[in-house]
Amino acid sequence: MNNKVVVITGASSGIGLATAKEFAQKGSKLCLGARSIDKLDQIKLELNELGCDVIVQKVDVSIEQDCKNFIDVAVDHFGQIDILINNAGISMRSLFIDTDIKVLKQLMDVNFWGAVYCTKYALPFLLKSKGSVVGISSIAGFIGLPGRTGYSASKFAMHGFLETLRTENLKTGLHVLIAAPGFTASNIRNQALTGDGSVQGETPREESKMMTSEEVAVHLYKAILKRKRTLILTFVEGKLTVFLKKIVPGFLDKLAYNHMAKEPNSPFK
Repeated sequence: MNNKVVVITGASSGIGLATAKEFAQKGSKLCLGARSIDKLDQIKLELNELGCDVIVQKVDVSIEQDCKNFIDVAVDHFGQIDILINNAGISMRSLFIDTDIKVLKQLMDVNFWGAVYCTKYALPFLLKSKGSVVGISSIAGFIGLPGRTGYSASKFAMHGFLETLRTENLKTGLHVLIAAPGFTASNIRNQALTGDGSVQGETPREESKMMTSEEVAVHLYKAILKRKRTLILTFVEGKLTVFLKKIVPGFLDKLAYNHMAKEPNSPFK
């Protein structure tokens, strides 16, 4: 990955930031995007001290023009793109019956359309470099998680988009990776939306027992290096869940319901 140009959305915290640091340590060049330019500027200074060539750009991935500008900045500076990591995302927690439709639209705009926009404008350069498109997904993209209708819908949509993109490019050399980290200690749950669109605040899950963003970044780096098609992390909440979906889907529905109902202040019991 030395001197490869890596473009990452949602890079100001969590998995995005950890992944940026992982690639920086491997000698990659970085173009980092997020809504918080102040955080990105500080990250740039830190990575510059590691000898990393990095540029940052304020970007709201729900806005198509922002995504186009983001990709243009990367190409103007580096002349190429080798890896695009669609990491920007938001979550939610609310029963569908109690959820304002605007919340589902917001999740689709960020989680699905953000990946579509960035991939659309980066694709010509990725085809030229025979590079990688990565979608940071979730187990919610494999099974419907109760209380997360908008989140699951957006991740299922991302999966369909990326799987089709992979098939369309079987003969072009483009690599497409769908990565499902499982429950990870990051601020995505702190920023999760409630039914009326307000921010949830404190996460209901015990972050100390989750995989760290840094651990996810190491696995993600290796998966991109090996050009894997799917990365599912954790066993019980990841690999086993996907397996059970194939053989006993009804039983898995009950397991998912009971598991999510145990969360503090769960919207259902």
